[in-house]
Amino acid sequence: MDRFQSMQVFVRVADVGGFAEAARQMHLSPPAVTRAVAALEVVVGSRLFVRTTRSLKLTDTGVRYLEDCRRILSDIAEADATAAGIYGTPSGTLTVTASAMFGQLYILPILTDYLDTYSDVTGRALFVDRVTNIVDEGIDVSIRIGDLPDSSHSAVKVGTVRRVLCGSPAYFERRGRPAAPSDLADHRIVAATSAWNSLDWRFGSAGQTHVTVKPSLFCNTNLAARDAAVSGWGLTRLLSYQVGAELENGSLETVLDDYELPPIPIHIVHPEGRRASAKVRAFVDLAVTRLRQNRYFNEATAHSGDAT
Repeated sequence: MDRFQSMQVFVRVADVGGFAEAARQMHLSPPAVTRAVAALEVVVGSRLFVRTTRSLKLTDTGVRYLEDCRRILSDIAEADATAAGIYGTPSGTLTVTASAMFGQLYILPILTDYLDTYSDVTGRALFVDRVTNIVDEGIDVSIRIGDLPDSSHSAVKVGTVRRVLCGSPAYFERRGRPAAPSDLADHRIVAATSAWNSLDWRFGSAGQTHVTVKPSLFCNTNLAARDAAVSGWGLTRLLSYQVGAELENGSLETVLDDYELPPIPIHIVHPEGRRASAKVRAFVDLAVTRLRQNRYFNEATAHSGDAT
């Protein structure tokens, strides 16, 4: 029995508290288990267990060696899983989640291209405007906009977006441009309730300035709020990616740029870490590349007058 197998036997004996039970669980003979532990004791040069007719206890050396064995075996298992994830063929079902509009505009095209490449994978898109629980809902990859809580999940930053206040040229010609957040009291506001549940809108590098807006129109989707603003009906506040094309073609323009809050990060999150399966690694690699190339997610994404 090699050193690796002997370590596995030693850990199992320590976990179950007996040679006979370890032998039964590992489908080995009791003498084989005894020899494996004895061989490790020769290598270590010290006893690992104190044996009596009634009990089996780890020695001080055994306690320290058990920690080392667990770490070594875990590293080997992780290396094997990582290699399998990198070199295996993507297959199975891949579940990807993102907010509704972001998912439809940017994640769906990536997912369909991915599925064209890996025909053994079935895709499942979950695009919803709520925070999903990756583990409980069986999600493989999540694209999240916002600061992330501390967790054991792997996260890769792919860009940032801004909160922008915008309106159409026709609206500004008719109603003028607000010069400060307090001026919003004199303007017609369109609120996207799915994104901005609070009517207390904050501005400034630390959110130190805030005004309570009184919308003339509430929309339950960001798309509807955007379209109302494009039509010249009023001002709305959305994330920059939601109006990226409109800012570029001039149908919307931003105002109060000097009062913007700090940019919001975009991350690709998955729970498997370095042990990610082939299907997850392949999708994450593709999504990272594509999203980082998207000009709408650059922190320097242009304001209304300097888009590229």
